[in-house]
Amino acid sequence: MKALKSWRWLFRKRNAGLDGGVQGKSGSNKMKQLPFMGIVCIVMLVIVYRTTNYQYQQTELVDYSSCLMVLKNNSPINHPFRMMETKILPFGTVEDLASLTLVNLPRGIIQPRSDLELRPLWSTSSSRSKVDVSSGHNLLAIPVGIKQKYNVDAIVEKFLAENFTIILFHYDGNTDGWWDLDWSSKAIHIVAQNQTKWWFAKRFLHPDVVFAYDYIFLWDEDLGVENFHPGRYLDIMKSEGLEISQPALDPNSTDIHHRITIRKRKKTVHRRVWDLRGSVKCSNTSEGPPCTGFVEGMAPVFSRSAWHCTWHLIQNDLVHGWGMDMKLGYCAQGDRSKKVGVIDSEFIVHQGIQTLGGGSPSPRKASKDTSPEETVKRQGTPAVDTRSEIRRQSTWELQVFRERWDKAVKEDRTWVDPFKNIQRRRTGKRKSRQS
Repeated sequence: MKALKSWRWLFRKRNAGLDGGVQGKSGSNKMKQLPFMGIVCIVMLVIVYRTTNYQYQQTELVDYSSCLMVLKNNSPINHPFRMMETKILPFGTVEDLASLTLVNLPRGIIQPRSDLELRPLWSTSSSRSKVDVSSGHNLLAIPVGIKQKYNVDAIVEKFLAENFTIILFHYDGNTDGWWDLDWSSKAIHIVAQNQTKWWFAKRFLHPDVVFAYDYIFLWDEDLGVENFHPGRYLDIMKSEGLEISQPALDPNSTDIHHRITIRKRKKTVHRRVWDLRGSVKCSNTSEGPPCTGFVEGMAPVFSRSAWHCTWHLIQNDLVHGWGMDMKLGYCAQGDRSKKVGVIDSEFIVHQGIQTLGGGSPSPRKASKDTSPEETVKRQGTPAVDTRSEIRRQSTWELQVFRERWDKAVKEDRTWVDPFKNIQRRRTGKRKSRQS
């Protein structure tokens, strides 16, 4: 009211000056009135702009709320998309916006997590209790093709005996050939033609979906398990305090890429390797992968917490996962040289069978009586070397992943590499001992 009175008083004073003034000064009074009217116009424009902008922002809040309901329940606070949304919407936090979409639900009915347990279509009154996955339950996920059916059968049989949930990712589209196995109806089958296990894992093993499982085994299909027992393996993993691990590889395995993965016969578990051969020298001063804090991508095992981090590390569009093994230590929930290890007493054989994408088709041999023109016509387009193409794609993805990591580190000024601090402390201890 005071502001309104002051405006009225200002107009009265202005009008009084105009009415009682000397006629000869009317021109100068009009000139003096121009700045005042300009101020009034500017104030009105600011009010109109702020009102319109506020209405626009309120409309944006409503448009985003449907998306943010999913983020509120299925993503952690520091999820990149949630953080991006927080920056885009200046009039409220993600939590505020998400709560708008859930406001009509009573809090107790909301279930933000799920699991992969099969449920019956009906049950008797004596068997209507829910499947208990609260403790001691684990998950085995394998990408499979029908050519490796019997090897996969041998793997699954061992895991089923230890109360594992089984999920098969069929990359060749063939599920009918598995139904004759006794356990097949108890497993979960997901089909997507020519997709890798990292593609499947990113889309079907979200942390909130697999939260019920203590450990997640994300294995390849070409592994021999004659000397492997899942129960004993997990006992060692727990007693050693490992968050990420893999079974050691039998020295006779095919495709051994890193010496740290080779079994040490006299050990139960090892966390580093000493090797001065090759391009990568591993010595007592080595602080990172592949000398320590490293497992390979063929048979990794993750704790629940480690998988929560690893899932976010998997790039949605980089399906081969190359380069990710060098960064898994950042998901070890602590010092990677202690929380990541290779278990020797329970070991596997890596058969190194290249199945995804199939073999390179060999051109049909032409008979002596076939002309060159007929040969070209029969063969059509030259055959594509699928294995070479897959390797070329994997190499490109490795470069992209490295560039993304470097860019993320550079742009996130609040992020501090935890292992640089550990390395400095250890270097200081070595120097003090030497002195």
